[in-house]
Amino acid sequence: MARLILDTGVLISSVGGQYDLSVMADEDDMALPAVVVAEYLAGLLVDNEHGRRTVQRAFLDEVLSVIPVAPYDHKVAEHHAELLAHTRRTGRKRGTHDLIIAATALATNRILVTTDECARFDELPKLRTRLLRTVSTHSSAESVASADGLT
Repeated sequence: MARLILDTGVLISSVGGQYDLSVMADEDDMALPAVVVAEYLAGLLVDNEHGRRTVQRAFLDEVLSVIPVAPYDHKVAEHHAELLAHTRRTGRKRGTHDLIIAATALATNRILVTTDECARFDELPKLRTRLLRTVSTHSSAESVASADGLT
């Protein structure tokens, strides 16, 4: 059983039917960074289509009933500071939320599961990642590619 933490893109892909979180939940110990919940909710708040908003909110509520939220605490802050220093040293800018998500994964000793190859999470020090790629909307098992060799 792997300890996983999910990026926002995984939730978005799941609500869109590209991944089945229940398959991962049956096999792995999952969590969500608090900032992922905020990003997802922000997307709902700017969506003008009421029906879609309602469905997506119900999906989030269902997810939150079974997957715990990892808070931004002092351990996350310490890892966040290390990642900020790393990005300054390397001169490679990163998204603020991406660094918080990565820091949460590090602080909770979890593998970061993402759909966002452009975020370059795999380039961050000590961070273990798993990149999900869409190859089929019918089977999440077929759509998992692991950057860390865990699958």
